[in-house]
Amino acid sequence: MSEPAFEPAPVGVGAIVVGSFPLAAGQWTHEHYHPQHQLAWTRSGVLGVAVGEANWIVPPTRALWLPAGIVHKTGASRDAVLCSLYFEPDRCDVTWTEPTPVRVDGLLAHLIAHLAQQTLADDQRLRAEAVALDLLQPLPATPIDVPHPVDDRVRAVADALLDNPADPRSMDAHARAVGLSRRTLTRLFVQDTGMSFDRWRTHARLQAALPLLADGQPVSRVAHAVGYGTASAFLAAFRRTVGTSPRRYLGGDCFD
Repeated sequence: MSEPAFEPAPVGVGAIVVGSFPLAAGQWTHEHYHPQHQLAWTRSGVLGVAVGEANWIVPPTRALWLPAGIVHKTGASRDAVLCSLYFEPDRCDVTWTEPTPVRVDGLLAHLIAHLAQQTLADDQRLRAEAVALDLLQPLPATPIDVPHPVDDRVRAVADALLDNPADPRSMDAHARAVGLSRRTLTRLFVQDTGMSFDRWRTHARLQAALPLLADGQPVSRVAHAVGYGTASAFLAAFRRTVGTSPRRYLGGDCFD
């Protein structure tokens, strides 16, 4: 496995530099990190940001703050333009040490577009930066972790569920498919992922659901796509696992 790339952003007049990077559907960057803090956002489409085993979903209603030095990679569920704001740590008062979701309203979106202008006068840029920093308000949400197994047999089961989150087979059926007993697969799953089979499958299903929800698909359709018989069963699992509704998790107003 190659080492994450060190990718410094260009230095600007103020504390913030804005860059834009087109991403095609399904495209992911390589793992990398920056000496600057980064705010990842897209005006349309849905971004995914992977930090280790955690996978953050970033629709236009939110951005993700990545502290300097955090190794990550970024992708898109459909064509999008990654808008990255890079903050010089010694000129930025934000002290978040972990990836942190940030709500993006109309004012912050306009300010990002304003700061992206190459012809902006220095004094205008500095005033806009001060306002943008004031608007960075964290959202109370955590990523949905789906640890990747190391054992070949457990990984075969996990890969099948990732390929088809709606796979209805029981744990017994999955165990037989890889030549294990239910008891052995149960033990190996916990040993390899730190989760039970049922909990891991729930996390995998919810993670698969988030890009679909962020893309505006109805909850009932998403629920069936990831293996739940009803929207209410899906919403109950989401709230039980994440502690909030999809609407609040995604920071928008179109889900519930």
